[in-house]
Amino acid sequence: MSTFQAPKGTYDLLPPDSATYLAVREAIAAPLRNSGYGYVETPGFENVELFARGVGESTDIVTKEMYAFETKGGDKLALRPEGTASVLRAALEANLHKSGNLPVKLWYSGSYYRYERPQKGRYRHFSQVGAEAIGAEDPALDAELIILADQAYRSLGLSEFRILLNSLGDKECRPVYRDALQGFLRGLDLDEDTRRRAEINPLRVLDDKRAEVQKQLGGAPLLRDYLCDACKAYHEEVRALLTAAGVAFEDDEKLVRGLDYYTRTTFEFVHDGLGSQSAVGGGGRYDGLSEMIGGPALPSVGWALGVDRTVLALEAEGIGLDLPAPTSVYAVPLGEEARRVLFGIVTELRRAGVAADFSFGGRGLKGAMKNANRSGARYAVVAGERDLADGVVQLKDMETGEQQAVAVDEIVQVLQTRYA
Repeated sequence: MSTFQAPKGTYDLLPPDSATYLAVREAIAAPLRNSGYGYVETPGFENVELFARGVGESTDIVTKEMYAFETKGGDKLALRPEGTASVLRAALEANLHKSGNLPVKLWYSGSYYRYERPQKGRYRHFSQVGAEAIGAEDPALDAELIILADQAYRSLGLSEFRILLNSLGDKECRPVYRDALQGFLRGLDLDEDTRRRAEINPLRVLDDKRAEVQKQLGGAPLLRDYLCDACKAYHEEVRALLTAAGVAFEDDEKLVRGLDYYTRTTFEFVHDGLGSQSAVGGGGRYDGLSEMIGGPALPSVGWALGVDRTVLALEAEGIGLDLPAPTSVYAVPLGEEARRVLFGIVTELRRAGVAADFSFGGRGLKGAMKNANRSGARYAVVAGERDLADGVVQLKDMETGEQQAVAVDEIVQVLQTRYA
């Protein structure tokens, strides 16, 4: 047994379970690739100020959960706790917004890091697939992203998730609401940390999950009553587009999400089968983030969906993905000449696009056939000296047990035809 273990709050992805995670990532990415989104990959760490400015200095992510460190050269960096700020930084640095083709549509997949109390569905290292549409203010873009996420989840067979939707207003109407909410919160019995948060960003208090806080928020002013005409019209258009597309959603007036950069549209995908960690993904519009990190005005919208929690949602609904076997053909050589011949056949099969594996280590027939069974291969190709002397190999169907002799120079074509 190894002396070392995975750090607390992290996990290793290993076969066969890792195949499910790969399939989930592919399913989430597929609608994006079909909708004009190009792939982007950013470093696993960034300047700490990128997240402090963008995510928000009052958020739990920045104040409590971010892995921040100083390098030997004196640079202050942080492991990325989320993807949007990094992707926007990369797009600005590469001047993608100056190409004249807005919005810039990007998708990404990767690992993120937050120092949280580990529990099922909440890890210190987690995986997300995300999408960002940068440089356009259009309710159709907000609707598009929500529809694509809904499409991804339904392609996996998920049905017991809900979409929560809200508008957070903009720089015109949110300050008025902010003042009203602060006045309300000052009259509540809150602890010192929560009072401090209420002064810095009162909307964050609405997102507090503690029962003793939530029970005092029943009479809190609602943002919908403070939205300006432009924000009301924008939000109604998003709602209308989703309804026309047949995507069901629920209005949630207390939905604020955990990041400071959101404006107008905000949404969350929740699955009630996951217990307290019910959010499987979410996002929203962030029209001011570019300016917060030193860029030009670039209204944008995006989301991130948790791969880990999506897998948990599949388990909660009892959904097993129909995954292809990692190996279709397993070669079992008996003797040195057969090793050379079958190794060549395996190489040809792989070049022809057939998933093939080989019995390494000089195992006997019994042990090698056990490995063939464990591999999940539909066919085993077996050959010994007598077979090769006759110019054939034995092709065994692992499901039916049927076996037939096939000419050595025809076996690749025979198997390729069966998997065409």
